[in-house]
This record gives sequence, C-alpha cells and structure tokens, in this order.
Amino acid sequence: APAPSREIYARMGEANIFRMLADFYAELGGSSIRGMFPNDLQASSERSAMFFVGLLGGPPLYQQRYGAPMMRARHLPFPIDEAARRAWLACWEPILARATSDYNFPAEHLEGFRAFLVGFSGWMVNRRTPE
Repeated sequence: APAPSREIYARMGEANIFRMLADFYAELGGSSIRGMFPNDLQASSERSAMFFVGLLGGPPLYQQRYGAPMMRARHLPFPIDEAARRAWLACWEPILARATSDYNFPAEHLEGFRAFLVGFSGWMVNRRTPE
C-alpha cells in the first residue's frame, strides 16, 4: 500500500497521534478481535502510536525503541483472516470520522490514509478462510 503523506505529522503532532491510537485501541477493546491483542491495550496503543508517528512523518520512535518494524513477521503468530481484517478496519471508521476535529488530522490526507489502512491490512492477512 502506498505510504500515507508524511505531511500528516506536521499538522497533527505527536500528542494527537498518540491520542488517536489510544482511541483506536479502545475501539479494538470492544471488538470481535480483542483476543488477538495483549491484555494491556494502553501499552499496545503506545507501541502502535510510535510506529504511526514515524510513518506519518515524525521521528522514528518505533525503530529507536524496538528496531525494524517487520510488521508482517511480528503478526504471523496471529491468525489474521479476511474477517479479522474487516473487524480491524471497522475499528478505524469511528476514529477517521472524527479525525479532523479530534486529532487535527488534515482532511486532504484522510482518503490516502484510509487507502493505506486498506492496503496494509490486506498485506497482514495470513490465513485464508474457506469460501
């Protein structure tokens, strides 16, 4: 998937990205895929926020703390099928619906970010479900 614009960080800032990911993980906490995530969702949201800070144009916080992201390899132990992918994307929808007002997400980059999430989540699927 094409990476989202690196201009996003300049508009949002680190604190808003961390808040956005905390709210996203709150959505995950009530989702059908909750069991795929560690008990400590706050720590998970902070780790993801570090990744997104770098992805969106900020400093490489994730790499500085954890090394290369290797996201697909890190997620291989979890059975991610198309249903899990859709559930993960669904958790983003309420976040993206209020992204410009709540997190100062630049509106002109929302569709590109959404496209990234769709492509990224497709890349993470590692189990096929019978049709």
